[in-house]
Amino acid sequence: MILILKQDAKTEAIDKLSNQLQEMGFIVQEIKGEHTHMLGLAGDTSHIDRDQFGRIDIVDSIMKVSEPYKLVGRKFHPEDTVIEIGGQKIGGGNFAVMAGPCSVESEEQLLSIARDVKASGANFIRGGAFKPRTSPYAFQGLGLDGLELLKMARQKTGLPIISELMNNDYLEEFERDVDIIQIGARNMQNFSLLREVGQLKKPVLLKRGLANTIEELLMAAEYLMAGGARDVMLCERGIRTFETATRNTLDLSAVPVLHQKTHLPVIVDPSHGTGYWHLVEPMALAAVAAGADGLIIEVHNAPECALCDGPQSLTPEVFHQLMKKIGKIREVIA
Repeated sequence: MILILKQDAKTEAIDKLSNQLQEMGFIVQEIKGEHTHMLGLAGDTSHIDRDQFGRIDIVDSIMKVSEPYKLVGRKFHPEDTVIEIGGQKIGGGNFAVMAGPCSVESEEQLLSIARDVKASGANFIRGGAFKPRTSPYAFQGLGLDGLELLKMARQKTGLPIISELMNNDYLEEFERDVDIIQIGARNMQNFSLLREVGQLKKPVLLKRGLANTIEELLMAAEYLMAGGARDVMLCERGIRTFETATRNTLDLSAVPVLHQKTHLPVIVDPSHGTGYWHLVEPMALAAVAAGADGLIIEVHNAPECALCDGPQSLTPEVFHQLMKKIGKIREVIA
């Protein structure tokens, strides 16, 4: 629900009404336009007496929002969200690349890759300390030791780090040590985890589930924002279809659709989206052309020896050439 305020509404009266609404249990978003001033309400508005609110002096009219997602939608927040992390900006015309190994394996491996991707222009270092794997016998990551290596890589390169949180067990460590918390595809609808992560008020990268719709992705983001998170990014990483030629089907149409529906930055993962390193470059460039706000790409200095997702990982040399082409595409579409 949106309360459209009268043009002569005083700041003191608006603040008073906003406080009253928050005391009633609503999340209140103030929306200022060139000629309009509104208050957006998120929460259960079914019990609101619209006639009563319509009699408030500063309220001009009331508009019902049909979309089930309120905080992530453009009606409550028409301008693009710009997220700033460690001096790097994402969204609103700012483009970012997150690159690194699927899984942190060793100090030597991570530092080598981190230095290489930084030299090529990456803005963030990505790496899995905890790995959700289809097989219980596959490498599951180094755990907290991997997180310590990521912190060391950040200290030595200056790159902020992004890593995946799989459950509620390590909320404190991720809140303290990680710059961007990644919620993986398998946890997109783990609503208890989303609520807890939202309360941390840390930047979050939310990956689309393996077979989830765009609206379900937006509703998952709504859980994060209703919990308190404000810096949320949405990630298209491919969905499961009947096609077997690629690991997943990368839905690049989701980029403009999401930009139409939400103010949140949209990131594309062509590595998981295709599953093959030789497809990463064309899909990365297509994602840039489609208007993505960033990319998350897997890079490994020895993909043939990688403990996780080697076939979809770029070598530092291939990544370097890709970054050059990304710059050229961005110049064309600017």
